[in-house]
Amino acid sequence: MQVTTEDGGRLNAFAKEPRMEVMAKETSRSNASRVLILSGSLLVVALMGLTMAIS
Repeated sequence: MQVTTEDGGRLNAFAKEPRMEVMAKETSRSNASRVLILSGSLLVVALMGLTMAIS
């Protein structure tokens, strides 16, 4: 942890941050996430259709 001294003798401690991890483009969007997005979109369209049918 890095500690600095400010004006007036106050101490300021900075947290140790984790190292950044660079991910490959292929791993950023897997097949499961595409299926989830598609099913969510279909659910929204179905609910809109149901709302229109009821009203």
